[in-house]
Amino acid sequence: MSIFFPPAHHGMKVLNRAAFKKSYDVIGVRVPAKRVGIVVKAFGNNLLNQPRLRNVAEDSGSKETKLVLLKADLRREDLENLPQEAKKVMETDVLGVVDHHIDLDYDYWTSEQIMHAVMPKDAKEIPSSFTQTGHIAHMNLREEYYPWKTIVGEIILDKNKNITCVVNKTNSIDTTYRYFKMELLAGDGNMMTMVKESGCRFKFDFSKVYWNSRLHTEHERLVRMFKPSENVSCVGDVFAGVGPFALPAAKGGAIVYANDLNPSSYEWLNENVQLNKIDSKKIHTYNMDGREFIKKAVQDLQETSTEWKTFDHFVMNLPATAIEFLDTFRGLYNDKKELFEASKDAKLPIIHCHCFTKSADPRQDIFDRVAHMIGAPVDSELTQLHLVRNVAPKKDMYCVSFPLTPDVAFAPLSKRKSDESHPEDTATQKIKL
Repeated sequence: MSIFFPPAHHGMKVLNRAAFKKSYDVIGVRVPAKRVGIVVKAFGNNLLNQPRLRNVAEDSGSKETKLVLLKADLRREDLENLPQEAKKVMETDVLGVVDHHIDLDYDYWTSEQIMHAVMPKDAKEIPSSFTQTGHIAHMNLREEYYPWKTIVGEIILDKNKNITCVVNKTNSIDTTYRYFKMELLAGDGNMMTMVKESGCRFKFDFSKVYWNSRLHTEHERLVRMFKPSENVSCVGDVFAGVGPFALPAAKGGAIVYANDLNPSSYEWLNENVQLNKIDSKKIHTYNMDGREFIKKAVQDLQETSTEWKTFDHFVMNLPATAIEFLDTFRGLYNDKKELFEASKDAKLPIIHCHCFTKSADPRQDIFDRVAHMIGAPVDSELTQLHLVRNVAPKKDMYCVSFPLTPDVAFAPLSKRKSDESHPEDTATQKIKL
C-alpha cells in the first residue's frame, strides 16, 4: 500500500504536470553488492515496499555497494526495535546507515492519484473508469465532472500508453440508428479502430456504430449455443451491428442472416466479413428495419428448400427496444403451416431477446412484457432469463430466451402490439448499452 501521494491541487482545470513534483527522505543501509539478497530477506516488511519504486538503489559512493531502502516512516532510532534477524544482519553485513532522497513527479503517480489530487475535496468518487475499444478510451462522465472533463481526458491519455484517443458519451443520441454521439476529450480524434474478440477482428468507425467491449462474455455465451451436435445451425441476427454475434457464429459453422438498419454498421459488417475471410455462403447481410428483416430472412431461408426450413435461433440485441419487435413473430409462419405439418422433424426458432428492467421483480416484469408483445403467455418452464450486466443503479440488462410456439407462429395476422400503448415501453431508453 502506498503512503506516497501527490501534492493536492483541488479544483485544477488546466493540467499542469510540473505541479505534481514531490520529494521524500528515507533511510537506507549500505551493504556489499554481493550481500543484497540476504539483507533484503532479513528486513522483509521494513523495506521501502512502495509501488513502482525499487527497494535497492545505487550507491553513489561506490560500485561495490548498494543501498537497501527502508520504509518511509522508519527513523534511525527505530533500528534498535527491528526483528532479531534484521538486527543480526545489521551487525554482520551493514556497512552504515545513510539518508536517501527520492524525487517523484507527474510520471510516477497513477491516474487515480492525480485525479484525487485535482478533484474537489468533497467529490464522492473519481471519474477514472473507462471502456477501451482498440486505441480509444470511452468514458461516461457524470455532469458534475464536466468542468474537469478535459483534464480527466488528458490524464487517461498520459497514463495509458496504448490509448491515443479519449472520448465521452454525450447526452445526444442518434434517434434513427441508436448509437451515442461522442465528444473528444483528449488525443488525436481518430475514431477508426480495430478490436479482436472471439477469434475475429472487427474494424469500424467508433463514432458511427455501436460497440460495447463489456458484452464480449455475452457474445461468447450465445455463440456457444449456436453449435448443434448435428446438422448446421441457422441464426438470424436482427440487430447485428458490426457483427459481434454474427461473425463468430458463421466462423464456427453456422449459417447466419445478419441485419442492421444503420448504413455504417451494415458497411462495416460487410467489411468485417471480408476481413475475417468468411465464406459468403455462410453469412447473408441486410440493411433493413428489424421487423422487415425478420419477415424477409424467414422467406429467403425457406426459398433455399422445398421442405420446411427455418432458423434455429433469432438474436435481438437492442435491449432498449427489442421486446417491442417481438410482435413480428405472431403469425410470422401462418402461410407456411402446411410445410411445417408435413415435416416430421419440423422445429421453430428459439428467440434470444435482450432488454432492460428496473423492476424489483425482473422475471415477472420481463415475462409480462414479452407476453404482451407475442400475444400469448410465457411458458416459464421453457423460458430462460440470464442476467447480462448491471447498467446503472437499479437498472439491469437481461437476455430472455424462449422457443417460438406453434400457437404464436401460426396465429392469424392482427394489429401489431407495438402499435398499442403499453406502460412498460416508456421505461426503456431508446438506445443500446
